[in-house]
Amino acid sequence: MKLPRTLAVVCLTATVVVSGCAGLASNTTESPATATATAADTLEVHVVNVGQSESLLVVGPTETMLVDTGNFATDGRYVRQYLRERGIDRIDHLVVSHADADHIGGTAAIIESFETEGEGVGAIYDPGIAASTRTYERYLDAVEAHDVPLYETRAGDLIDFADADVDVFGPPEPYVAGRDRNENSIVLELVHGQAEFLFTGDAGRQREADLVETYGDVLRTTVLKTGHHGSASSSSGVFLDAVAPAAATVSSSYESPYGHPAAAVLDRLAARAIPTYWTATHGTVRFTSDGQRITVATQQTAPTDPARLREADPVVPGSTAPLQPVAVIFAANGTVRETAEVGTVAADGGPTPPDEPLALVTVHADAAGDDRTNLDDEYLVFENRGTAPLDLSGWTVSDAAGSVYTVPDGVTLDPGERVRLSTGDGTDTATALYWDAGRPVWNNDGDTVTVTEDTGTPVLTEVYG
Repeated sequence: MKLPRTLAVVCLTATVVVSGCAGLASNTTESPATATATAADTLEVHVVNVGQSESLLVVGPTETMLVDTGNFATDGRYVRQYLRERGIDRIDHLVVSHADADHIGGTAAIIESFETEGEGVGAIYDPGIAASTRTYERYLDAVEAHDVPLYETRAGDLIDFADADVDVFGPPEPYVAGRDRNENSIVLELVHGQAEFLFTGDAGRQREADLVETYGDVLRTTVLKTGHHGSASSSSGVFLDAVAPAAATVSSSYESPYGHPAAAVLDRLAARAIPTYWTATHGTVRFTSDGQRITVATQQTAPTDPARLREADPVVPGSTAPLQPVAVIFAANGTVRETAEVGTVAADGGPTPPDEPLALVTVHADAAGDDRTNLDDEYLVFENRGTAPLDLSGWTVSDAAGSVYTVPDGVTLDPGERVRLSTGDGTDTATALYWDAGRPVWNNDGDTVTVTEDTGTPVLTEVYG
């Protein structure tokens, strides 16, 4: 593990420059390996609704991480309120993605609050590029006043977060784009079991292209925090194809003065059928990972089709509306299901795994035309709604009349995966099986579907019609 370089704050002036205020010393000392959370642990990623700004809260079983703190105009009020509501009294890792005032607006106030009224701030991570603003100066004042460790953080570093692996993908060394703050944002990949999250700050097309070239398939993620509040200068098609997220988030105001999220970005997300959660219409969004499944909860139910995001009413920043589960993402394959399709809601707000993970989701008994000559259009669809792979080898499917189909060896459904069983004949694939019954099996006016394990134990009985 690379230890980030220390930024020693040695002076403060109204106009801050790196050469005058931070001595950057290389440090390659090895640190203990980051502990990887087990699937039994849960990890929460909160995309806080802070209007035209950004703040992400990561809560693990033992540590917390805060990435950015909202807009200077509100002095981080919404973030501080959100932390108080959740009883957070310590920030173990505070990440400053870059020095723009809509990302560090509440940093000074949060440092002051946690250092004087809470359990403190463990460490701060900064890309090392200053801003000549009063907001940035106040941030450095607070760091110095409370002697909080401050690290210049670059690509290749790791943040020693106890509850997940956190890799730093940016900014690179040397800086790019003439030290542009957006393009040199801290980019983080957070991995919790099979669940992955990618936070890109305000990185734009140039940095995205560099990330694709440098990391390639490593960029593939489960949830993407879109760059620069959904600006057209970020979330390029090439980048989205490399990341291939199961879901995306956008953090901006409902009536953004910059037109965020841009229509071009929404078009690119829609073209790839990526469910998108916008803080302006969904409110704060919480992703709860158990390492295999991610439960998505929002303050308001709203469309996730990127082309329809603006159809919902706005949720004001600071809203105290409760978070309600709306969907589940299966991390192994990126399948997204609405909560109602997966199971009931447990006391902790997440869906409970069903007693039997195999579910019959479709009965298509009435084939088009003559059933006897169109057997491929008579079919059942099964889904694994559990949290572990389901080996169906040797299991049987039968109807009320006693017709029996046996699943061939090697058929396994990952969590969230579906398989279609057609009555006709064909070549089996990972997602399609063929009964080769020679005649219709399922009565159009009603029948009983029974699935039995290879041990003879019935696992599913569904009556339709």
